[in-house]
Amino acid sequence: MKYLKAEYPIVLAVMMLGLGFALEHAAIEHGGVALWGLLLLALLAIIGIAFRISHHAEVLAVRWGEPYGTLILTLAAVAVEVVILVVLLQGAPNPTLARDTVFAAVMFDINGILGAAAIIGGLAHGSVKYNLKSANSFVAMLLVALGIGMFIPDFVPDAQWKIYSMFSVGVMAVMYLAFLRLQTVEHRAFFEHTSAIDEEAHDAIHSPTALHVGVMLGAIVLVGLLSEVLSVLLDAGLVGSGLPKSIPAVLVALISASPEILTALSAAKKNNLQTTVNIALGASLATVLLTLPVIETIALFNGERIIMALTPMQAGMLLLTLLAVMNNLHDGETNAIEGISHLALFAAFIALVAMGLL
Repeated sequence: MKYLKAEYPIVLAVMMLGLGFALEHAAIEHGGVALWGLLLLALLAIIGIAFRISHHAEVLAVRWGEPYGTLILTLAAVAVEVVILVVLLQGAPNPTLARDTVFAAVMFDINGILGAAAIIGGLAHGSVKYNLKSANSFVAMLLVALGIGMFIPDFVPDAQWKIYSMFSVGVMAVMYLAFLRLQTVEHRAFFEHTSAIDEEAHDAIHSPTALHVGVMLGAIVLVGLLSEVLSVLLDAGLVGSGLPKSIPAVLVALISASPEILTALSAAKKNNLQTTVNIALGASLATVLLTLPVIETIALFNGERIIMALTPMQAGMLLLTLLAVMNNLHDGETNAIEGISHLALFAAFIALVAMGLL
């Protein structure tokens, strides 16, 4: 019973799943408040599950230590993102959904999370330090991954897209496996912070590790089922609504990033920006190196090309973001001023989405 009580968001999500399957057709038929109300409930249920997944990942992170801790957090978030994305792709045709989701996730992770964390940490502690080698490693891999996955596809003709797609899937898989090896073995010290690991206060009942792993995996499956409901309602709600076409992508990015945001900001407040850097840049890298290959593999099986090439507006925003992060994370410490620059870019991203330009 004590375990079940702690998992009330998952219990509520299961109830929401039954409610969604029972009422989705009626909600679509009536439209308006009924449709958007049910959609909001499904979205809140998924976010609630995402927080529970993050909680179990945090417990495992504390038990296994760095860099495994933030690695588990980022992989859990990306797993949620991939599951939702794959389900949404089965709905109304949206060939740019994967591209827009990855782009939005990078904006949330780097400009949103890193920017807010630098401001919070800077105001509380002045200049906040982190391991410069970790930031350089993340940025180097991220530059190449984005280039291969989202810049070069703009120049690949339709006749050769399958060959290039297979190449990019293979390269990204090798890149991520190599990075995992270096992050956890040879260069593990790059990603560790010097402060003591926090006590496992959020797991006072000291439940078995296997329980956390099992609940986390089950919750990810539940996210997939609820995404089915979300997909149907979202497709119906967007038809003729005049809302920006990138809304589904931004919602997916928001869901996956929401638990990470609290963890990263809490770490920055405790003068532990290393964890924030690991989460923000690690999540961006994992999103590109894991999400893109999964989507490209699905496209290869279906025989239908998915648009991964960035629009000029997206490319410009991404280049500004990369230039800002390379400039701001160049000396092993950051401050509130550098955080403001990232938040300004995040505000520009939100404004452009609202205007329908992204």
